[in-house]
Amino acid sequence: MPYLAKTDPQIANIIKAEEKRQAQTLMMIPSENHTSQAVREVVGSLLQDKYCEGYPFKRYYQGQENYDKIEELCRERVRKCFGVPYCNVQALSGSPANLAVYFALLKPGDKIMGLAMDQGGHITHGLKVNVSGTFFDSVFYYVNEQGLIDYDALEEIALKEKPKILIAGITAYPLALDFKRFSQIAEKCGALLMADMSHVAGLILAKVYPDPMPYCHIITATTHKTLRGPRGALIMVTDKGLKADQQMGDKIDKAVFPGLQGGPHENNIAGIAVALKEAQKPSFIKYGQQVIKNAAYLAECLKKSGLKLCAGGTNTHLLVIDLQEFKISGNLIAEALEQGGIVANRNAVPYDPNPPFYPSGIRLGTPAITSRGMKEKEMKFIAGLIVEIIDDIVKIKKNLQLGLEDEKKKDTRNKIIAQSLVVKKSSQKVKQLCLKFPLPKSY
Repeated sequence: MPYLAKTDPQIANIIKAEEKRQAQTLMMIPSENHTSQAVREVVGSLLQDKYCEGYPFKRYYQGQENYDKIEELCRERVRKCFGVPYCNVQALSGSPANLAVYFALLKPGDKIMGLAMDQGGHITHGLKVNVSGTFFDSVFYYVNEQGLIDYDALEEIALKEKPKILIAGITAYPLALDFKRFSQIAEKCGALLMADMSHVAGLILAKVYPDPMPYCHIITATTHKTLRGPRGALIMVTDKGLKADQQMGDKIDKAVFPGLQGGPHENNIAGIAVALKEAQKPSFIKYGQQVIKNAAYLAECLKKSGLKLCAGGTNTHLLVIDLQEFKISGNLIAEALEQGGIVANRNAVPYDPNPPFYPSGIRLGTPAITSRGMKEKEMKFIAGLIVEIIDDIVKIKKNLQLGLEDEKKKDTRNKIIAQSLVVKKSSQKVKQLCLKFPLPKSY
């Protein structure tokens, strides 16, 4: 970054610090991943200089020849990869993508139905503090006492509430969804079925996660998780969707622009196109398979060590540790893990007695560490570090006779973590592990 270092050394130094942080820690938040150097190059290119309001060959400004080619190529790759007749690649992220679907196909006050957020759903699936729960009437389905989606109970709610859109999507539910059953329920209650596959788009391309295409009308996805692309989103309409409404694609296009956005970020769209080309390589299927193997083995190792996992484990890329038995918050453990070189995030568990900002769980995922080449051997090692840190932090907190209210103070959490030699040793062990698995430059 010779030009940046000269123009703005402060920003250059922060970027260098971030490069070091990522290189020396384990990125285990399941919604994060490492992009290739090729993707980063195109996102940081001069493509970002141009304003491109409109759609390919129907722009409002001149000078669009190359941008039309880029966006059309990206759309062509989406259609080929996912087997859909229509797609929009302009949504800036997953949240506006979901909102565009609602605005395109619903009227304010119409009903949507998704998985409750505290049970593994997403804020854009109808949470009242989100615009999706403000403009639209939202109802939810839930998991049972075993942490599993109860499809019979889901059907009962859907038949009673009759939502216009039923959402099959997750952000912290660790098991694969049954899209066929969702489809049957949607047909019974007269709803359109929308799959939010933001977390699992890459796993679907790798054929290690159920394919929603035959069962859903609309599919949304982000591009920066298991797909390993830049930040952005896709909106797709399936053959089933167009059969239900031939104008569905046009309606969604108009909802994105001019409904919600102005000019698209064509540099990111080009980056998505590059990521999709990378995802068509045979190595991407092996990558997806290893993501699943790593998550399953990590879960197995954690369970053998006595930790409780939501839904009993995982058959996807993510898992959630339930910390309720330790009477400790996810905040404290997430911060301790971070100090120990393992970057996860605090997360609610189903029927969590704790408030949302101080939940009882930790969410972990394997996409990024698998991108670095780690396999089962490393999962066993990482599980050991996680268990040691949790055990030590629980012990220290107990010795200090502190409760949840005490934990809400940042200084108190820092005091607990500072006493842990286990955390300090873990940080060094993680750095040594990361030296063996440098950040990827190509896929």
